[in-house]
Amino acid sequence: MPRRKREPLQESDIRCSGTPLTQEARETQLTSLAMDLAERRLREGTASAQEICYWLRRGTRRDQLEEDQMAYKNELLQAKTSQIRQVEETAKLYADAIKAFKIYGGEGDDEDYEEYEEDV
Repeated sequence: MPRRKREPLQESDIRCSGTPLTQEARETQLTSLAMDLAERRLREGTASAQEICYWLRRGTRRDQLEEDQMAYKNELLQAKTSQIRQVEETAKLYADAIKAFKIYGGEGDDEDYEEYEEDV
């Protein structure tokens, strides 16, 4: 497909929805603008070979599987983090319970008793 001469962007081509308040919103806005520009260039036949290859690659089944794999890895990391936190909380509860049993059994020091009073 022959390339056409690039035309400068018109003000009507640029959507202005105000200044984003967060960094995430800014990134989303810029990504949207970049995708709109890439789509326009693809339709007009002025897209570079790199842009064409990028969008061809994004449309493959392999790319979708890689995205799914990344999502599952993210879920796995979140589950592991949650499990580690639960183990730490359980260990603290066991330590507090053992300390309380020592105090109730008369084996605890005065220092243990004072610490227990502060925790409760």
